[in-house]
Parts: sequence; structure tokens; C-alpha cells
Amino acid sequence: MQVRFDQLVAHLRQGLRGLYVVHGDEPLQVQEAGDAIRAAARAAGHGERSVYTVAGPGFDWSELLAGAQALSLFSARRLVEIRIPSGKPGKDGSEALQRYAQAVAGGLGEEVVTLVILPRLDKATQASAWFSALDAAGVSVRIDPIDRKALPQWIAQRLAAQGQRVQAGEAGQRTLAFFADRVEGNLLAAHQEIQKLGLLYPEGELSFEQVEAAVLNVARYDVYKFTEAVLAGQVARALRMLDGLQAEGEAAVLVHWTLAEDIRALKRVKDATAAGRPLPMALRENRVWGVKEKLYERVLPRLPDTVLHGLLQAAQVCDGLVKGLPHPDWPADPWQALRRLTLMLAEPCAGITGPAPLVLPRCLALKPLAQ
Repeated sequence: MQVRFDQLVAHLRQGLRGLYVVHGDEPLQVQEAGDAIRAAARAAGHGERSVYTVAGPGFDWSELLAGAQALSLFSARRLVEIRIPSGKPGKDGSEALQRYAQAVAGGLGEEVVTLVILPRLDKATQASAWFSALDAAGVSVRIDPIDRKALPQWIAQRLAAQGQRVQAGEAGQRTLAFFADRVEGNLLAAHQEIQKLGLLYPEGELSFEQVEAAVLNVARYDVYKFTEAVLAGQVARALRMLDGLQAEGEAAVLVHWTLAEDIRALKRVKDATAAGRPLPMALRENRVWGVKEKLYERVLPRLPDTVLHGLLQAAQVCDGLVKGLPHPDWPADPWQALRRLTLMLAEPCAGITGPAPLVLPRCLALKPLAQ
């Protein structure tokens, strides 16, 4: 049984199940989901807690199985917590978890509540025998990241929970957008900044000046989210994320490779559809999935062959720059070159047209990157 994170508290009020699986890479929400389950277990009389951390192949799964079924001297009901940081229990662990799920279904869950904490899982892992067994025996809670679009509303809800709010109308939306820009990609720090506002100011309305003075710039950026922003045509956000990646010490080579991969994929998909291939098939063949699939569908009509050819030429130049090979018509600094390449792709994706001084004659004389 699957339950969304925002449904978990209401679900727990309806009654406690014997097994919960929480999986995701958002530390704040994983922690909050675990805390909610632990609190519900304590309220139901599960007074003793045992924690098992699967740190590697040497973990003794027999100890877990024996310990869960052993009688406690201190409490008739217990909470057993199993943490698998890698998300890979291995062959022995897979078999042990399937036996454990059978034990829960066979009555263990009446005396023992089990909480399994996992990182973000791919589709193959979620379809594995051990995860399917756990999911069938209890409740699984998938923790999805809060994306940038939903972040202002999430901040507003958290402020409301502590009796605070921003101004109504456009001024308040500007405040929330500023807040979101400062904490994007770092939900745990966002939570701490919200708590700070609760300590600094009384309940009621917060002004933009109060938020600006209090909230630190704790945003953390992901290189793949950066390329999504580029393809979405979010020019200002993409440049801000690029600056953040540089400040965080991300390798310029990795940022370029990720951006160049999208440019090459766009060209391949464009060529395939021009040859009569259906767009969905061309996207699948080029391993374009999820969010990027929709972005590609939107931006491909805005990127004629001449623009894509110029982008390939520019990516070739930028590839040399990030590896230390200068070019007379491009900035010597790799991050300035990446900024130029970012603008060359993001602006057409945003529908910005007009003269583009970023592709210079010398660039056009180079051979494009291999597709």
C-alpha cells in the first residue's frame, strides 16, 4: 500500500500498521515521516525501540529476524527500525526482508511495528522481490523532492503552521519567490530558516524587508535540475543555478557534459523526427524520460536546425575551454564560457529571438561534437 507524504499523518490517525517503508532523498521529509511513525507507535504502546543499520555485506540478517521475534523484558510492544543507506540489501538481505515481510503478515505486526528507511529508489529496485514484499505487507511512503514551482507554497504553509504569513497579493508572492530562491535545493536549511523567522519575529505578517534581512542564501543546486531550468527557458534561474554550482565547487567539466548531452540529444531527436520517426519513439530511443520528455516536446519547435547546429559548434568550443584549451572568440574562464553556452540554449527555449552575438564566425568553422 502506498501513501503520499502529505497523507501520512491522516493515515496514522486511522490506525497503526505493522510495517512502514519510507524511501527518498529529502532528509527533512524522511525525518518528519519517521518521526510521525515513531510518535504513533509510542502512542500505541510500543515503548521499546531497536535500530538496525545495514552498513555493508557483513550485516547479520539472522540477528534482525531473531531480535524482532524475541520477547521483550521491558515492553510487550516494540518498534524495530531498519536503515539501509545504500538501498541495496544484497542477496541475503533480499531473502531476509521477504521472510520478514511474511512474518509481519503472519502476526508479527500485532506486537512489533517495523520502520524501514531507504534512500531514493529507482524503478527496478521498486519492482524487486524484497521491496514488493515489504510494500504488500505494509505501507510505503515515497518522499519526492519539492520542486521550485511548489516551493513558495510549501514555505507559506510552514510559515502558517507557526502563525506567520507574508503580505497579501503581489508583494507577498515576491517575498515567497525571494525566499524560495535563497533556499532552493536545500529543504532542511529552508526549514531552519523558517524556524529562525519564528524566533526573530512575532506571529502575524512578515514584510519583505524582514525576510530579506533574516534568510541566508543556503540554496543548493543539482546539475540535472540546472539543465531542466535551461530547457524550460528560465534564463535568470539557470544563471543563478550556474553561479551556485560554481560556488559549491562543482566541476565545470561535469556541468558542460550535462549541458552538451542535452544539446546532442535535441539534435538527434530533431533529425529523427525530420526523417519521419514519431516524436515519442525518438524520445524513447534517445533515453529522454520524465520531466525532460515534456521539455523536449515544448522546445524542439523553437530550435530550428540552424540553431541546433550553432549550439553543437559552441558546445565543441566550450568543451575545449573547460579542459584548458583557449579560443580567441570565447572567454578564457570556463564558467564564463558555460554562461555563454547556457544563454545560447536557454534564450531560444524561452522564445527569445533576435540577433545572437554568442556564436562567432570562428566557432562556425569548427566541426561539431559527435552526435
